[in-house]
Amino acid sequence: MFSSGIISSSTQSTAHVDEDSDEDSDASQNESRNMRGEVHSHLEENIRPYIDVIDTLRSVGIQKDLALPTIVVIGDQSSGKSSVLEALSGVALPRGSGIVTRCPLELRLKKVTGVNWKAVLTYRPASQQARGQAAWSTRNERRFEFVDPSLVGGYVVKAQNELAGSGVGISNNLITLEVMSPGVCDLTLIDLPGIARVPLNGQPDDIGEQIKRLIIKFIKKKETINLVVVPCNIDIATTEALKMAQEVDPEGKRTLAILTKPDLIDKGTEKSALAIINNNVIPLRKGYIMVKCRGQQQIDDDIPLEEAAQMERDFFLNHDYFRCLLDEDKATIKCLAIKLTQELVDHIKKFLPELDEQVKKHLWDTRNELKECEGGPPQDPKAAKHFLTQTLKRFNDQINSLSLGELILEGNLFAQLRAEFKEWNDHLNSTKTPFSDSKAVSQQNRGRELPGFSNYKVFETVLQKHVVKLKEPANDLLRGMKGITLKHLLDVVNHCFRNYPVLKNITVSKIENILSSQQEKAEQRISEQFEMENLIYSQDPIFLKILSEIANDKFSEEELPMFDKKCKYSHMLEAHYEIVVQRMADQLPMMISLFMLKETAELLSTDILGLLDGANVSELLFEDSDVSKRRKDLRARLDRLTAAQAELAEFI
Repeated sequence: MFSSGIISSSTQSTAHVDEDSDEDSDASQNESRNMRGEVHSHLEENIRPYIDVIDTLRSVGIQKDLALPTIVVIGDQSSGKSSVLEALSGVALPRGSGIVTRCPLELRLKKVTGVNWKAVLTYRPASQQARGQAAWSTRNERRFEFVDPSLVGGYVVKAQNELAGSGVGISNNLITLEVMSPGVCDLTLIDLPGIARVPLNGQPDDIGEQIKRLIIKFIKKKETINLVVVPCNIDIATTEALKMAQEVDPEGKRTLAILTKPDLIDKGTEKSALAIINNNVIPLRKGYIMVKCRGQQQIDDDIPLEEAAQMERDFFLNHDYFRCLLDEDKATIKCLAIKLTQELVDHIKKFLPELDEQVKKHLWDTRNELKECEGGPPQDPKAAKHFLTQTLKRFNDQINSLSLGELILEGNLFAQLRAEFKEWNDHLNSTKTPFSDSKAVSQQNRGRELPGFSNYKVFETVLQKHVVKLKEPANDLLRGMKGITLKHLLDVVNHCFRNYPVLKNITVSKIENILSSQQEKAEQRISEQFEMENLIYSQDPIFLKILSEIANDKFSEEELPMFDKKCKYSHMLEAHYEIVVQRMADQLPMMISLFMLKETAELLSTDILGLLDGANVSELLFEDSDVSKRRKDLRARLDRLTAAQAELAEFI
C-alpha cells in the first residue's frame, strides 16, 4: 500500500527525481515547483510562528479538548472548492463527480527554502479512532512522506477509503496533508465535504444531513473562520453553504466568501456580481474575493498551475467589469492567499491568550479527575492485599469522620439532621394545647367519687391520649433520618469504591442490612419511650416549676395537696405535657442518632474490615472496564494538555 513515491525520514528529498535527467531539466522542474502558488515572496516572516503553534497544538490532538483558531472551507458540490485549494497549494487534489472530499482534510502549507517539494500525509486508522487512542502518538497514525506532487491525489483517496470505507460514505476522522515548498504560502486550512442535496447510488438517504452535521460541527465554533466557496453563475441567496454560514455567524464576522467561475457568468449580470463582491447584497465583515481557477478544459490540456495563474490575471485585466477588482485587491488567487494568511494570523493572535487560559483550566480539571481514578490495584498478590487493606481503612476513616461531622462530601450531614430535628421540635410545639375542655373530659371520665373529690385516672387518660398522637411523627423522624444517613453513606462508598463494582455492591448491601437492623432497634426503643410516657411521671420540683410558669402563680411542695382542685387541672395538664415535649425534643433525636448513625458507623467499620479474612482480593478489586478506559482517556488528555501548555508557554 502506498509503495510508489514513499521515502523514509532519512531518504534524500531527491528520491523521485529521474537520475537520467539532465541538469537543465532538473532546474526547470525545480523552477516550476517554486512558482506554484506564486504568492509568497511578499509575506512577512513573522507570520509562520503563529500558524506553526496552532499546527503543533493540533498535532498533539488538543482539538479533542478545545477549539483551535482555523480556516474551514465549505461549499456546495461543484462550487469550485477543489480548484481553489489546488491553486492555493499547488497540488492536484482528488476530483470527480459527487462527493470527492469524504473526510475533513487539513491542508498545511509551509513556505520552506532549501527543499524542492515535499509532502507528508498522516491520519489515524478508524480502528484506533474507535479505541480512543491518543491522537498525538506517532504509534497510532499512518504516516507517508513523498516528493512527487502527482501522488497527492492517490494518497488522499486511499486514506479516505480506509477511514470512510470504499465507496461514497463520509467520516469525521481528520486527514492531514503537509506541503513544504518554496512555492507555497504559509497557511493552514481544513477542507470539508461538499454539500450534497440528492443521494447518489450507494449513498445513504441521509447523506446530505450527515454532511451538514459534520460542517456545523466545525463552523459553529467562534474560533473558526468560515471560507465559503460560491459560483458566480448561480443565485448567491440560494447557496446552501452560505446559508449555513449565516446560521452560525448571522453578523458575518467570521465569514469570507470566494466567488468562483466568473467566466461562466451570464452577459448582463456583471453589475449584480459586482454588487455582491462590494458587500451590497449579503454583507460579510471579511468580504468577498473573486477567483478564476483552471477549468476542466485547462485541466484536460495539462495547463500548469503557474500558467493558469497568469491566465487568471489576464482574465481580470481584460474584463470590462471586473478589471477594477484587481486594484481593490478583491480578485485572483494571489490576493486570496494574502488575505487568508493575514486573517488567520490575526485570528490566532486574538484567541491565543484565551486559549492559554483554557488549557490551564482544563489541565487543572483533568488532574483532579485523574486523582479520583488514578492508582489502580497492583498485579502482585501481596501488594494487592496491602492495597485492599489501605482502601478499606481509608473507607472506615471516612465513615468515622462522617459520623463525627468532620467529613462533608455532597452536602453537610449534620446540617440536614438538624433541620429534621428542628422540624420535629416545631411539630411538638404545635401540639401544645390549653386543655380548656378539661371540665368536660372530667365529667365524661368521672368514676364513683362524690363531687369535690378528684380522680387521677382522668388526668392520666387525657395526657395519654394526647401523647400517643406523637408516635407516628416520631417514626417519621426515624425514617427521614435513615434516608439522609443512607444517602451520605452511599456518597462515601461512591467516593472510595467507585472504581470497584464488586466491593461497592458488597458494601452497599452491608449498609442497607445494618440500617434496616438498626431501624428495628430504634423503633423498639421509640415504642418503649412512649410506654414510659404512659406512666405520667416527672420529678416534683420540675413539675411545680413548670406549673408555676404556666399558671403564673407560685406553687410549692408545702402546699400539697391543698391546690388539688379541678379548676387547676388545665394548667396541670399543660405543665406535664410541656415536660413531655421537652423530653421528646431531645431524647428522640439523641436516640435515633445513636442507633442510625453512631452504631451504624461502628458496625459498618467492623464488617468492612472483616472482608480481609479469606478475601478474594482480585475479585474485590475488580475494576469496571469503563473505569480503566476513563483513566486511560484522562491520561491521554493530560499528556495532550501538558504538551499544549509547554508549546504555548514557549510561544507566549
